[in-house]
Amino acid sequence: MKRNLAILGSTGSIGTQALQVVDEHPDLFEVYVLTANNQVDLLISQARKYLPEVVVIANEKKYPELKEALEDLPIKVWAGPDALVQVVQLKAIDMVLTALVGYSGLKPTIAAISAGKAIALANKETLVVAGELVTSLAEKNKVPILPVDSEHSAIFQCLAGEWNNPVEKILLTASGGPFRTKTLEELATVTKIQALKHPNWTMGAKVTIDSASMMNKGFEMIEAKWLFGMTPKQIQVLIHPQSVIHSMVQFEDGAVIAQLGIPDMKLPISYAFSYPNRLKSKAQRLDFSHYSTLTFEEPDMHRFRNLAFAFEAVREGGNMPCILNAANEVVVAAYLQDRIGFLQMSDVIEKTMQKAAFIATPTYDDYVATDAEARQIAAMLF
Repeated sequence: MKRNLAILGSTGSIGTQALQVVDEHPDLFEVYVLTANNQVDLLISQARKYLPEVVVIANEKKYPELKEALEDLPIKVWAGPDALVQVVQLKAIDMVLTALVGYSGLKPTIAAISAGKAIALANKETLVVAGELVTSLAEKNKVPILPVDSEHSAIFQCLAGEWNNPVEKILLTASGGPFRTKTLEELATVTKIQALKHPNWTMGAKVTIDSASMMNKGFEMIEAKWLFGMTPKQIQVLIHPQSVIHSMVQFEDGAVIAQLGIPDMKLPISYAFSYPNRLKSKAQRLDFSHYSTLTFEEPDMHRFRNLAFAFEAVREGGNMPCILNAANEVVVAAYLQDRIGFLQMSDVIEKTMQKAAFIATPTYDDYVATDAEARQIAAMLF
C-alpha cells in the first residue's frame, strides 16, 4: 500500500525536495495534497505532474488563476488559511509534511495531529511557539512527530535502538552561517545579499537569514527540548563549519553517537517518510578523503545575541518563545525589505520580549493573542 502524503508548502525548498523523494520511490508514496502560499505557477506545474486529490493556495487572490489552470483535471482546488486546516483532516491522508514557513504552520499541524495523522515536521516554529501544547496533543492522539530538520533527524537517528538509555546531553551542530568570523563592527553593515549566501545549505530566504543571525539554531534548541524531552542544560550548541556531522548524542556512559552525511535535506525527508526503514537513495555519498579536518567551536552569544535570547526564552517558558518567534518574523521580513539593519534585528527582539505580556500557562487562544501583540510591538520599534 502506498502512503498518501499531504505536502504543506510544496513550492518551498523542503517541499520541492520532498517531491524529489517521491519521484525516486513512486511505488511507496502518493501525493494526495499539495499546498502553497503564493507561488501559484509552480503549484500549477506540480499539480499537473502529480495529480493530487486536492490543491490549496493560501493566498485567496491567487485562487481564480489556480482554478482556471486546473479546470481540465479532476483536482479539487481550495483556497485560504482555513482550507489548510480542513485539508489535513481528510481521511485518506496517512502523513502530513508541514513545510510551511513560520507561525503559519501551527494551526494546520494541530489540526493534523487532532485528526490522527503522522507528522513529518519541517516547521520548527510549531514547537517553538507551542511546544508543550503540540507534544501533549500528539501524545494524547498517539501521533508520531518525525523530525525533518537535518539536526533533529540526526538526533532521532542516533537514538534509534537507544530509547531506553538515558541521554546525558545533545550536541546540536551549527555551520555558523555566512558571518561566523565577522566582528560586531562588520556585522553592523552586512546586507541581505551577503546574509542570503549560506556557505553550505540551500534554503528559503527566511531560514537563511535566521541561520545568519543564529536564531535558527536557537529555534532548533527549543525544538529539540520538546522532541526529545531535554532541558536547556542538556543541549549544547557547537559550531561545526563543515556541516558533515549533523548532530550528536552523548549518553550517560560517556559514549557519543553522531550522524554524518553531506548537506542534503532529501536524506532526513526520506527517513521521516519511511521510518523505521531506510530507502535506497541516489544522493551523493560522503567522501571522507575530502574532509581531512572536522572542527568545532563554541558559539559567540555576544555577537549572535539571538541564540542567547532563545535560551532565555525557553528558560522563562510560558508564552515567551512565542513572543521571540513573532518578533523575529517581523524583523526578518523588515531586513529582507532593507528596512532594518542586521544587528538592529536583535535589539527589536530583546525589547519585544521585555514589553509583551507574559503568560506562564498559555492556552492556544493565548498563543494567538501573544503572536498578534508581539508583532504589533516589534513593528513599532523600528
